[in-house]
Amino acid sequence: MTQEQRTEIAHKNPITLAFVGDAFMTLHVRTGLVMNNNLKPVKLHDMTSKVVCAKAQAKLFDGIQDALSETEKDIANRARNAGVNTIPSSCTLAEYKKATAFEAVLGYNVLIGELERAKELLSL
Repeated sequence: MTQEQRTEIAHKNPITLAFVGDAFMTLHVRTGLVMNNNLKPVKLHDMTSKVVCAKAQAKLFDGIQDALSETEKDIANRARNAGVNTIPSSCTLAEYKKATAFEAVLGYNVLIGELERAKELLSL
């Protein structure tokens, strides 16, 4: 992928990047749970929901901020500052914004083909 293509993706709407990041994280968590457990789907869903939620993602974001590249920091800042229409009742506005920032950074890395980087950020 060219630098121009990376820059174009980095400048996409951060909520769009978060949309992709959320899907990636959900698939990553679900895959890990299925590979390591022999449980019914309802239990797997419950376990996934504890990790793929704004509160948990906000904590993950707090843990990775120092490891972000300048481009990733810019994406995270734009995502945090994006307008929010509604937030889930299970988290605060600050948690929701951090979760959106985390998802946007993941989405950016997925779209530029840096799946290992996205996985690395999930493991920090």
